[in-house]
Amino acid sequence: MAFELPDLPYAHDALADKGMSAETLEFHHDLHHNAYVTNGNAAIAGTEWDGKSLEEIIVGTYDANAVAQNGIFNNISQLWNHNQFWEMMGPGANAMPSELEKALVESFGSVDEFKSQFSAAGAGQFGSGWCWLVKNADGSLAVTKTENGVNPLCFNQTALLGCDVWEHSYYIDFRNKRPVYLSNFLDNLVNWENVASRM
Repeated sequence: MAFELPDLPYAHDALADKGMSAETLEFHHDLHHNAYVTNGNAAIAGTEWDGKSLEEIIVGTYDANAVAQNGIFNNISQLWNHNQFWEMMGPGANAMPSELEKALVESFGSVDEFKSQFSAAGAGQFGSGWCWLVKNADGSLAVTKTENGVNPLCFNQTALLGCDVWEHSYYIDFRNKRPVYLSNFLDNLVNWENVASRM
């Protein structure tokens, strides 16, 4: 069964007043994300990965010793990353559930310190990639960053929150101001209930 592009969980213009325009979502979801679906399906066709889950393919094709990952990994991992990304945002009020707030305070000292570390990870990722709030296998929380399409599944971590820092994610709305994009993401776009549900 070929993978399909999931519908956005909200309208293309639903995040516009929060800093992510309909034009960005049209390019990012309808074109970029769809390309990962199309190219990923083509890459796995007729291989041992045909019929496997996204997660199985990501873990099975990631090469920790490689500077550049293979085409199957790159497209399938980015497909998975974007599936999560849209769900991690939303147009609602997005108040942070108390259990998540407590966990962030315990792990980082304060919510503001978590946001500072998360933003610094995203701003400091050279070139394309992602920044993440992850839960490690021992239950601890950490902020990480990954290059290109690499994600927490590669390190046996649970992705609680991820932010795409590829230029196509922010350039229409923020031009080269990646730190401003990251601050806006945390303050206005994150669906904190979705983040809490991943714990």
